[in-house]
Amino acid sequence: MHIKSKLAAAVMAASMAGQVSAVELGEFNGTSFSIGGYVKAEGMFTQPDDGDNSFEGSVRQSRLNFAAKRDIEGHKVIGFIEGDFWNNNTEEESSYALRLRHAYINVDNLTIGQTWNGQFLASAPVDVGAINFFGAGNGTFAGSGSEIRPDLVMHYTLGGARFTLQDPYYDDADFPDLVAAYTWRTEGGHIFNVAMSGREVYTGVYTGEDDSDYGVALAAGAKFKFGNTDVSINGFSGKGAAAYTSWGYNGAKGPATSDVNAEGELITVTGFSAGVAHQFTDKLKGIVRYGQVTADEFDAAVAFTDDDTLKSTNVSLIYSYLPQLDLGIEWRDLNAATRPPTSASSSLRPAGTQVELMAMYKF
Repeated sequence: MHIKSKLAAAVMAASMAGQVSAVELGEFNGTSFSIGGYVKAEGMFTQPDDGDNSFEGSVRQSRLNFAAKRDIEGHKVIGFIEGDFWNNNTEEESSYALRLRHAYINVDNLTIGQTWNGQFLASAPVDVGAINFFGAGNGTFAGSGSEIRPDLVMHYTLGGARFTLQDPYYDDADFPDLVAAYTWRTEGGHIFNVAMSGREVYTGVYTGEDDSDYGVALAAGAKFKFGNTDVSINGFSGKGAAAYTSWGYNGAKGPATSDVNAEGELITVTGFSAGVAHQFTDKLKGIVRYGQVTADEFDAAVAFTDDDTLKSTNVSLIYSYLPQLDLGIEWRDLNAATRPPTSASSSLRPAGTQVELMAMYKF
């Protein structure tokens, strides 16, 4: 296994689409080097609720990572960097720039750099996953993934506990966003998790006032293992969560996904997800997943839908044709667009149905 750290192991075990192998390059001056990643080809058939049907093919999700590991004075030190080619600012469809996904240092129980946020690490181990690159965590603490890798994150683990400080979503916040979580794994393979997040929220989105308030949200989840079947359930509720779930007072994430109403008061966002993953054979795996997020106060006039609840359904089949080569198909349905109509990427996340065909070679 590549990247031998507790943090990376937990993430890779929980994030089906992120699982990769690695090639060990060897050791030089006491440092072990490895390279890994995957090449993923995908084709998406889109049938939106409004507009014309379309097909889009891409290999932009393909990733490349590099890890360096060394023991220094009794401490295990890991440096990790990963990029993909998903540059949303690139205008030419045939030319996509390399984008930084992860760049972090791990020393024993401390991780610092650009990597998964605390909300993702709290929900991913108790989720069944999905092929979907956008919104794979709909209904969970981590949401659609819009802020899934802040510019700077610090994690400290102590047994099953994890404490996180991360670059605040609100640019003028006086202190980092906070996440505290505890994960318990049983000998039978069951996983339980509880988490709490807190963040300073700008409340002047609509009032124009230079004010802020503090929002707290709570989450809990579990994944039960019954032989070849995993059953997952997650739930969360609280204030200040819209920034990470990408659903709030004004609906989907746009120029200012809002945690506050028109009077500048914090709203409550509540969500849940449930899923089943079954390993039919050594090569064939199936997943059914549903997630939804509801804003207790909602303004359809500034949103992209009249529905105050974002609902998503995913049905996936993944076939391991070879040990490191997966073929997959996923049907998914979304009741509301999760990109504003003016976004260049709106076609990737419309209201309606999509079918994705994919081939992934992991190395």
